[in-house]
Formats: sequence, structure tokens, C-alpha cells
Amino acid sequence: MNRILLAAGVILAAAAPTFAYPITVKSCNRDVTFEAAPERAISNDVNLTEMMLALKLQDRMVGYTGVSGWKTLDEKLREDVKALPELSAKYPTKEVLLNADADFFFAGWNYGMKVGGEVTPETLEPFGIKVYELTESCIHVVAKEKPTMEDMFVDLLNLGRIFGVEARAKALVDGYRRQLSEVAGKTKAIERPRRVFVYDSGEEKPFTSGRYGIPTAMIEAAGGVNIMDDVEKSWTEISWEPVIDRDPEVVVIVNYGEVTAEQKIAFMKNNPAFRNIDAVRNDRFVVLDYVEATPGPRNIDAIERLAKSFHAEVM
Repeated sequence: MNRILLAAGVILAAAAPTFAYPITVKSCNRDVTFEAAPERAISNDVNLTEMMLALKLQDRMVGYTGVSGWKTLDEKLREDVKALPELSAKYPTKEVLLNADADFFFAGWNYGMKVGGEVTPETLEPFGIKVYELTESCIHVVAKEKPTMEDMFVDLLNLGRIFGVEARAKALVDGYRRQLSEVAGKTKAIERPRRVFVYDSGEEKPFTSGRYGIPTAMIEAAGGVNIMDDVEKSWTEISWEPVIDRDPEVVVIVNYGEVTAEQKIAFMKNNPAFRNIDAVRNDRFVVLDYVEATPGPRNIDAIERLAKSFHAEVM
């Protein structure tokens, strides 16, 4: 009888998932060690929050920050986070995180943290709050290559390790990679990539995504090229002159905030300075919601939509 019980115990132990702590992950230029999975996590911004939700980590979260203040909360996310409080409409203060008794903050540079600001990995460390930084944002603190979609996958896989849900994270990322592979299989025969401009906001001067923003990776995965690929920034303000000179064939509108996507399109269509831009002449605008144009799970379907817009003949 004892042998039977012992054998059953061995079988059960082999079948149960094992998560070995401590684990160490790379976050920008830091190694961050976790002795156990976080239990009181907070995420900042809609896209980082969706990464947590995609991994089904709601039960490890005490709230989120930085969503409603930028008007980026859509119906899908509203439903997914209805059981969680928004602790701060915009960037949280240190007190917000401490009052929530947080033990983990998933944020990024210009995604909840500012270089030299009040809330950084260094300022939170004395309070036992571990920080994992969004990989795309690391360009603000360390030199890195321009992003690819692997940056977002690295974040999901690292979150999987941090929270002990590695298999869940791997399955999710494997599915995303298959989707991208299908898009690449269709666009590989195109003769040349489409010239694309990302229009986030601004009339006197446009705010756009440069070389180090995730839209560059998304556009390339969809068979295009970001005309501001030589701008050594992730997101930045530029002048309209290079946009006109580089004559984009497609304009990607980032939809959020007080000014609607329709108003941004109307501004470009009705401004005589833009009448000779290929995308304006041919009415080639693609609208991406903020959550689709920043690193997160919705990037993958957005890339497929971009590819259909850029290369309808092969999609």
C-alpha cells in the first residue's frame, strides 16, 4: 500500500508545474531578481495592462494606472479590467504605488516613468517594489537596436517567468509568431515596401514615431518602411517639411485623445500644403487605436490590417 501511495505521489509531482525561484530577468540595462512571483502588481498604460491581461494575471494585480487620463480605454479593455481599480489617471506618484502596497510595477520610460523622475526603478527599490521596464522604451536609458516584434515577445516571455506562467506565455508568443509568419509568407513577393508616415497628433508640428518606436517594426512586418526611420527617437515632434518631401504613400493615424482620427484625416486632406502627398491624393489612411500602435498583444492583428492596406494585391 505504501508503495502505491509513493508511486502516486511521484506521478502527481511530475505532472504538477514547477516554478523555480529565484529567477533573474534582464530589464533594459539591469538584472532584476525575483525570490517569488509578485502578488500585488500594478501596470501602467493601456498596452502594458493588456500584456498582463493576455497572460491572465488579473488575480496578481491590485490595479493599473495611466489609462483614462489619456483617453485610451476602449470597451474591450474596460470589460477586462472592470474588477481592478485605476489608481491614477496618468503617471502614478510614488505615494500611489506605496498606498496600494505594490510589490511590482510594470512600466516603461515615457510609459509611466521619466528619466530622473520621482518614479524609477531606483526610487522604488528601497520600498521593495520591483520594476520591469518595457523593452521598446529602453532606448531612453541605454543604446539598443531599433525594435522588432521580438521586443514585445521578450516582454511577454519575461513576464511569464516573473509570474511563474512560462508555458502560458510561450503558447501565446508561439501563436503570435505563427500569425506574423503567415503575413510574411504573403508579402515576401512584393516588389518594394510602401512608404509610410505615422501621424500621432499635432497640427503646427506633427508628433510621430521614429526609428525606435514599435510602429517601425509593425510597418516593416507589414511590408512597409517608416519614412522617419532615420529619426533617432522612439516618439518625437518633427516639422512637416520632411513629411512632404518624403511623400508617404500611406499615412497611419494613431487614434486617441480629444482630436479624433477623422479630424486628423480631415486636417491633412484640407491643408493645401499636403495636396501633393501621395497618401492624401489617393486617400490612403489607416487608423490604429493607441493600444494597437504601442507595444502589446493587439500589435499582431494590427500588422495584418496594415499589410492588407499596403499590399491588397497579395493579402
